[in-house]
Amino acid sequence: MITPLFQRCVQIMKNQDLISKAYAAFNARDIDAALTTMHPEVQWPKAFEGGYVSGHNEIRNYWTRQWAEINPTVEPTGFTERPDGTLEIAVHQIVKDLQGAVLFDGTVKHIYTVQEGLLRRMDIELV
Repeated sequence: MITPLFQRCVQIMKNQDLISKAYAAFNARDIDAALTTMHPEVQWPKAFEGGYVSGHNEIRNYWTRQWAEINPTVEPTGFTERPDGTLEIAVHQIVKDLQGAVLFDGTVKHIYTVQEGLLRRMDIELV
């Protein structure tokens, strides 16, 4: 018999794998691979512009614009499930301009809602 604790551990591992895949694809600039981790109706913050985009096409357009102006990389450093079920990912983020000058180097929190095994919403919290 599978215990609830075992099921919980399996779900946590699946979520960690999903998050790892999403960040690796983003850092590789592989939009198609990143989108496979996202719900079709995903809501994504436009940290670079403000507000949110919804859906795969809007994310593709946003990232394409973003990467034409800046070069961000994000490396997860911590993974916590919050009491409300969202996932808190501590992220070391480095943002450079296209000439390589560092614009930001610090830690932020990315907060994810997972629905149907996919990323449904992401929010950003400053540390």
